[in-house]
Amino acid sequence: MKKTLLMLGISISLLSVSCSRNSYTNGSLETLPNDMILRWDEVAYEAFGGVAYQHSPMASRINAMVHIAMHDALNAVYSKYATYAFTGKDNGANPIAAAASAAHDVLLHEIPGKESYLDSALQQTLSNVADGDAKNRGINLGKQVAQTIIAARTDDGSAGNPLAPVLPTDIPGVYQAVPPFDFYFAPYWENVKPFSLQRKDQFRSVPPPPVNSDAYTAAFNEVKETGKRNSTTRPADQTAYAKFWYEFSEAGWNRVARVTSVNRKLGLVETARLFALVDIAMADAYIAGWDSKLHYNLWRPYSAIRKAGADDNSDTSPDLQWEPEQVTPPIQDYPSTHSALGSAAAVVLARVLGDNTSFTMASPTAVPSGSTRSFTSFSQAAIENADSRVRAGIHFRFACEAGLELGNKIGSWTVDNLLKPLK
Repeated sequence: MKKTLLMLGISISLLSVSCSRNSYTNGSLETLPNDMILRWDEVAYEAFGGVAYQHSPMASRINAMVHIAMHDALNAVYSKYATYAFTGKDNGANPIAAAASAAHDVLLHEIPGKESYLDSALQQTLSNVADGDAKNRGINLGKQVAQTIIAARTDDGSAGNPLAPVLPTDIPGVYQAVPPFDFYFAPYWENVKPFSLQRKDQFRSVPPPPVNSDAYTAAFNEVKETGKRNSTTRPADQTAYAKFWYEFSEAGWNRVARVTSVNRKLGLVETARLFALVDIAMADAYIAGWDSKLHYNLWRPYSAIRKAGADDNSDTSPDLQWEPEQVTPPIQDYPSTHSALGSAAAVVLARVLGDNTSFTMASPTAVPSGSTRSFTSFSQAAIENADSRVRAGIHFRFACEAGLELGNKIGSWTVDNLLKPLK
């Protein structure tokens, strides 16, 4: 991409796979450690480009594919949960070889330029699995699963140039390009095939408040004051979490899943399901969020505040020099997909692990570098994640509230309809 969007994401040391056996019982498979799932979550992140990756909706889509593939591969060896797409079975296959091979082949298909890196990561995983028939069957099974998932996403609408021109307009409330960007980012993403939802507008957000309404005025004045660069009225902690949560949601909330799955000592199969559900929900939150964004086409606070003199609202006043605390992403305001992804992931995590789960995590965009934040529940983290966009000056409050509601519905739908425990 010719311009830097958001410098987000962080790489942690890849976890080594400790399982080295190719014989097991169903009971022991349930208790295998989850480190290979966490490792391949990191492998995917690095294959996207690590801290330099830019196409966040695509990253979310590939994350979902990778984790679905690992989930289906494991459940083809030991059927504990309903699979997403693959229906084959081989209880004599090594589960580690199967899951790693599935993840590898999905990533190789989607990011062929990373072949050397992906092959090396696969060999590292497979080196911890004893040679023999079970290993070979696992590799074979993984390849079959990967091809099934790849076929399910072929021609899903995700291909295309993500940079699209923004037509100039003087109509109050209509989206306008926000510097430093002069383009929309991947507006076609609204038409990508959902992973779980029945259609893109299944949970379309209700209309935003009109620009001459009291609700709009309140949100306008809030972000104008507390979201501006170097605001003197924004508390230091709000500035801190505006920066902390600024990274792409799919990167941040996969980190939440990694931290909590380690803290809770989840087994291999449970971890695979958790990540698959989290990433399916976030991928669909992008698609559904883009649908609502393009449908309502609402301007960002930057445009609203600078052009308030022409918005037909006597209770809003312009500031021609106003700048947000953080750089505004090049897509419409309403709803906040950052909030939607966080809420969708939080709902999945809460439904699987219980909402009142404490955790501490770091962020690559935290200031000072290396600082952490602690939470007592997933919902608390999701609410702070959403509020951060107001404090960053890049979303109206009502956009974040709509995002939380959208994500809540998508997360609940995903858990209610996919990868259910088998009787």
